[in-house]
Amino acid sequence: MSGPLYVPVLPTKPHAAGAFRRLWPDVRAAIRPLWNLPPLPGVLPETLGTVVGTYVDRVSAVSRHGGWIDAPCGEDAQTAALAEALSVYCELGRLRPVTGPERTAEQQAAAVETASRCLRGLGVRVRVSGEWDGGLGEGVRGLLALTSPGMPLDLLLDMGAVLDGRPDAGKEALRALDALMPVAVWRSAALLGGGFPRVTADMLVEGSCEASRAEWRMWHEVRATGRAYAPLLGYGDYGVQPSGALAQAPAPGRKGGPPWGVLRYTTDSSYFVIKTLTRGPDRVAVNRAAARRITELPEFRGSAAGQGEEWLSDCANGPLTSSEGVGGPTEWLRAGNLQHMTYVVRSLSDG
Repeated sequence: MSGPLYVPVLPTKPHAAGAFRRLWPDVRAAIRPLWNLPPLPGVLPETLGTVVGTYVDRVSAVSRHGGWIDAPCGEDAQTAALAEALSVYCELGRLRPVTGPERTAEQQAAAVETASRCLRGLGVRVRVSGEWDGGLGEGVRGLLALTSPGMPLDLLLDMGAVLDGRPDAGKEALRALDALMPVAVWRSAALLGGGFPRVTADMLVEGSCEASRAEWRMWHEVRATGRAYAPLLGYGDYGVQPSGALAQAPAPGRKGGPPWGVLRYTTDSSYFVIKTLTRGPDRVAVNRAAARRITELPEFRGSAAGQGEEWLSDCANGPLTSSEGVGGPTEWLRAGNLQHMTYVVRSLSDG
């Protein structure tokens, strides 16, 4: 069994595609993203292909080393049209289809059919948001019965939100893996979890906050068990967004938004988050000071560590008389993902 070093669970949004495209080539080569379409409520099947293209064209173009494409929030009425639209990117690009034990029979069959045509394999995404349910194992067996012998299979064990309030996540992941690893000859297996918190204004009363990387701790806990599969288990997370962000439907044309945002920085054990302003006369000064707070952290890896750190350093040292390089929510999210993905790959390579 072998697989990618790192499997980030990313939305098919411009900030994520932009961050992935800007990664250094050696970092990008170690990553196989699990791209996720957002919910597309009310989009009719006859127009779905065009809408899907606006999201997937950009991520397909940057995924030269491969990855997976999934529509976990698709409506049942959209299943056939979604499968047809996504199959194009699996057949002509390097992306692989995804299904799971809780999906409809129609979606499972469509994903397996696409995988059979494309010959790149099938991603089996098993979602465990609480305690492990043995019925999921039976569901995976039933799903695998649809596949042909020799089809490459990738296990994507998705634990969803893994925060400090879920201390048993490692034990539940281990129960799931013990049940799932024997049911197939997996080409690869990765343990995924979202550890970045949903940041609220209350959390930023003091201007900044810190949250532990519980999903990183979970992965290490499972790896330390001595299971035969443990050394080969890949790592995955949701980048610097909470796992619930993937289920948010796009709101085109929406204006306004909160007057604040955040800059994000990943350390070995925590996420550091600091408040920024999206508008107002103090925006430039506050945002440059926020970037400076990060660059002055003992854990800051220096402007040469990656494009995320370079952006933060440039923002911190820019003039107060100009808003150039201060950015906004999209740039802050992109810079956060750049530093995070680079750091994760470096950590996994060293460890």
